[in-house]
Formats: sequence, structure tokens, C-alpha cells
Amino acid sequence: MGCAISGLAAKSELADRSREDAAVEHPNEEQIQMIKDSWKVIRDDIAKVGIIMFVRLFETHPECKDVFFLFRDVEDLERLRTNRELRAHGLRVMSFIEKSVARLDQPERLEALAVELGKSHYHYNAPPKYYNYVGAEFICAVQPILKEQWTTELEKAWKTMFQFVTALMKQGYQEESARQRQLAMSPKDRLDKRNTAL
Repeated sequence: MGCAISGLAAKSELADRSREDAAVEHPNEEQIQMIKDSWKVIRDDIAKVGIIMFVRLFETHPECKDVFFLFRDVEDLERLRTNRELRAHGLRVMSFIEKSVARLDQPERLEALAVELGKSHYHYNAPPKYYNYVGAEFICAVQPILKEQWTTELEKAWKTMFQFVTALMKQGYQEESARQRQLAMSPKDRLDKRNTAL
């Protein structure tokens, strides 16, 4: 479907299971600088990138539309491109990416941001299996904008950032899922569980 990266998201889903226990690396200083420099160019087209990213996401992974009740039944990709809600959501995601880029040299702040986003995605019923797709489609969307600035090193830097952020989002999702299960337990079950831990 156009970009060689799109297939990586599906492959990464299988690889995720084997890497779940492995630590995900934070981008190094050189990668951070490359990401920040490229973001200065991407930022000028952020609304366009957000729309392209989500239209491509729904094109390559139509099952993702199930999470978005507002455009779940929209089959016409042209209608999606002009959908105000999709544009607004694309801008929110691009805003999150912008905040992530700004916090790359402050890992504790980036971690708090991404974990919190993962927790909120639990309440949106947006499961972690979809998170990797967004990074892959973002990379496909920005390549034509960056033109000759796009290199394999820059691609690796963006992939590293997205892997780091999605791992933190998954952590937040799992924490919130566990918290909600705990809240759903009856008070007696919670007491019984606490007593067995002694």
C-alpha cells in the first residue's frame, strides 16, 4: 500500500511478543538531535501529516476503525480525508508527538506523558496491539515531506522513539487495566487477596 514501512507494523506485532520482556531503548543523543531537526520541517505540515497518517492507518489496518466510533462506518477514504473529527484526532496525535519530541532529553517527563496516554487509551477501548501501527504510518507520511533529508539513520531514530513511547503506553494501559480489575473486585475479594499475600 505504498510505503514499505506499513508491513513492519504487522511484523512488529509478532516480534512484540518476544521483545515484551526486553528493555526498549531510549533514543541516543545523536538520534534525539536528528528527530528534533526533522520535526522543525514536519511541524509545518502537522495537520496534513495527521490526516495522511490516519487515512493510511485505516487503509492498511481497517480493523483499527473499530476503535473510532465516529468514523467506524465510513468506507470512502475521500470522505475520511475531509472528516473534521479525523482531522481533530490527527492533530491531537501530532500534538502528542510534538510533546514527545520536546521531552526526548527529559526521559522521566516523557515516560510520565506516555504512561498517562496509555492509561487513557484503556478508557477509549484502544488496545495496545494498534499502537505500533501509528508509528509506522507516521514514518510513511513524513518521508515525502522530508525528501532528501530522509535517511536510514533518521528512520531508525524515529522508529526508536516510537518503540520507546509505545512500550510506555502499553505499560500505562496494563497498569490501568490491572487497577480497573482491582476496583471491580468486591471488597471481600480484595481482603482475601490481601490476606494471601501475607
